[in-house]
Amino acid sequence: MPTIEVRNISKAFEDSIAILDISFKLEDGELITLLGPSGSGKTTVLRLIAGLIESDTGEILFDGIDISNVPTEDRNIGFVFQSYALFPHLTVAENIAFGLETRKWVKEDIISRVVEMLELVDLTGKGKRYPRELSGGEKSRVALARALAPKPSLLLLDEPLSALDMSLKESLRDIIIEIQQKIQVSTIYVTHDQKEAMEVSDRIILLNEGQIIESGTPQKLYLTPKKQFTAEFLGVTNLLVGTLIKKKNQYLFETSFGVLETLAPSDRTISEEKIAIFPEHISVSIKKTNQINEFSAIIKKSSFGGPYIDLVITVNSTDLKIQITSSQIEKMYKKGQKVFISIPKEYILFLEN
Repeated sequence: MPTIEVRNISKAFEDSIAILDISFKLEDGELITLLGPSGSGKTTVLRLIAGLIESDTGEILFDGIDISNVPTEDRNIGFVFQSYALFPHLTVAENIAFGLETRKWVKEDIISRVVEMLELVDLTGKGKRYPRELSGGEKSRVALARALAPKPSLLLLDEPLSALDMSLKESLRDIIIEIQQKIQVSTIYVTHDQKEAMEVSDRIILLNEGQIIESGTPQKLYLTPKKQFTAEFLGVTNLLVGTLIKKKNQYLFETSFGVLETLAPSDRTISEEKIAIFPEHISVSIKKTNQINEFSAIIKKSSFGGPYIDLVITVNSTDLKIQITSSQIEKMYKKGQKVFISIPKEYILFLEN
């Protein structure tokens, strides 16, 4: 498999910039996800790599060779579209064979490969069915098999789970991960779903308004985001502005509700800073525990969500959100109830200004 590199690509449609100066590298067998809200440029990047549209600037390199001017059919790329784009007049087997026929494969090899692909995506025995006779999950698997049949150097997946309900999403997600790891095909996956990206990716590239905001492993981006957009998009709801003060060997952060002891980097001095605190990193108790960064608070809202309970608490007129598992408490916290919260200093994240 080649090493794929996208280098400084930009694309504008009329007066609107879709992507601006995008660069990243995809290693052999790696699965990276382009994650971001609608309109962030994810699909544009995918279509540029596939050759479906041309970039205004930049290069797309396969093993160091620029393929920007190579026709789509000669790039050896498998593409699973959001709509699956199956041919309704062809059977499942014929859909899978289509790309092999256009590449002039020998008939016997086509038959053998179709059988292999049907088995790979767990559709053995359904080769003679038509798309209209398939469920949504089965259609998605046919589209995946068709994309993989020609043995592509790169697999592109554009929101492959968006049209499925939750149970089918989880099932197909597991199939995609299993197959990708089995055949080790380099893959670029596009989604706007944070949870989905966390579950499938070796690495995530977060986009917004056509630019890369931040990239890294799912664990790195979620646990130690650097940018405010990253923190907000991945689920941080407690974002605070305050003043960082160094006293001897201690870093204290003055917030609207009190002073927090932190583990700020040693190169920071007195300055206004932004911090992020994940709701699940704040503990709550009915009794005072005398922990670091403990404050009394009042429950403003309590919402039961099955495995989780979401709380909104008020600390000195400042609202904070907390998420705890249902198993952590014997009964629901009630609105107006006095509680104590504590914020471990290792979970106070400083964001770049």
